Amino acid sequence: MARKLTVSVNGRRHTVSAAPDTPLLYVLRNELGLHGPRFGCGLSQCGACTVHVNGEALRSCVVPVSAVAGKKVTTLEGLGTEKNPHPMLAAFIEEQAAQCGYCINGMVMQSIPFARRNPRPTEAAIKKALNGNICRCGTHYRIVKAVARGAQAMAKGSS
Repeated sequence: MARKLTVSVNGRRHTVSAAPDTPLLYVLRNELGLHGPRFGCGLSQCGACTVHVNGEALRSCVVPVSAVAGKKVTTLEGLGTEKNPHPMLAAFIEEQAAQCGYCINGMVMQSIPFARRNPRPTEAAIKKALNGNICRCGTHYRIVKAVARGAQAMAKGSS
């Protein structure tokens, strides 16, 4: 049964109409019109729907919207502006890490909390951190370079 719920997304409070067990992904895309989080598998296995909840990377396809009440949700759209993007997002752009771009939202969103914990990650650590994010295009080498570059930029700017 749908009811009014308040969620905080990208620094703004929104009142939405959804059943409490509705996946956060559906609310973000269908109610709020955000396109950063993507629907991939719906089973938390591909990572395309990754968002931050209180700074932690979570798969929005399996998080009920009721679970984010009182928490801060950030999507790709909340990572700075076109002129001043988040350092990790800028690194992905600079390294031309996207081919089709479908998985990149999840890669960026997964990489930011990882880079906060690992400001100088090794290639092996990056691959392990992104192991649960699926990319079928084959830009893996560029993605690894982008994460390393973004982590370095974040460490310099304390993002």
